Amino acid sequence: MSTDTLLFQHLGIKLAHVGQSISVFGFEIAYYGMVITFGMLLAWLFIFYDAKRKGQSSDDYMDVIIWGMILGVLGARIYYVVFSWSEYRDNLINILNIRQGGLAIYGGIIGGFIGVLLVCKKKKMRLLDVLDTVVLGVLIGQIFGRWGNFFNREAFGGYSDGLLSMQIPMEAVRDPSDITTEMMDHLINIDGIYFISVHPTFLYESLWNLGVFLLLVYLRKKRVFVGEIWFFYLMLYGLGRFWIESLRTDQLKLIGTNIPVSQMLSAILVIVSVCYLGYHFFKMKDQLFVKKNS
Repeated sequence: MSTDTLLFQHLGIKLAHVGQSISVFGFEIAYYGMVITFGMLLAWLFIFYDAKRKGQSSDDYMDVIIWGMILGVLGARIYYVVFSWSEYRDNLINILNIRQGGLAIYGGIIGGFIGVLLVCKKKKMRLLDVLDTVVLGVLIGQIFGRWGNFFNREAFGGYSDGLLSMQIPMEAVRDPSDITTEMMDHLINIDGIYFISVHPTFLYESLWNLGVFLLLVYLRKKRVFVGEIWFFYLMLYGLGRFWIESLRTDQLKLIGTNIPVSQMLSAILVIVSVCYLGYHFFKMKDQLFVKKNS
């Protein structure tokens, strides 16, 4: 047993020698970055496929994707740094180092949205229609991106001994401040190595996003108004994230409060999305009824 071993003890899964990076010509490349890059590439390909399916311009979507990704990564980093300022205020150069983590998905969504908005405004594209097209790509990026947290031993939840619980060597945790008193009270010594047992919230969110992706693939074939898929995404992702965030020990807090900022944003997105979807379905109820019975 070594400190790079990860265990899903109740599933009988032992993952030995799970590294955090590989060395290429003496340069360390983090799996975190590789996983995120892979997810972004798959997202890119899917968005092109969906745009083509809908008869939309691939050139226009090239700009949408490039600017959405650039501002998405920038937004994800800014969001994380703002709400983790104590980690960076004494060493500002570390703000530029994202190889070890420190990207917040809600910041990525906000930044990506701004990028898409700017391209749509310049090219006179319909924003909500574009968002309906790109949102499934966003989900693909999230499904794979969460596994970067797995390699980094971060973004896990509190103590758990449930069916899906995961054991992590205490020495391998990226940020020791994420280890709670309850975890310390339930330390497990295996071959002289101390393990904590936690909720694998990266896995919960990846699986939740996969479920949302499959549902939206089904719903897009029955879309009745522009923006429907985008707002279903915001509602469903927000619901899952609100619950998952409550389990995590590394919550980013609203400045000056003890309120988890991601939970607050999730609640806002769910409420706004329910209102938007409810308003449009109510407005179109007569049309939908006629279509169903014709």
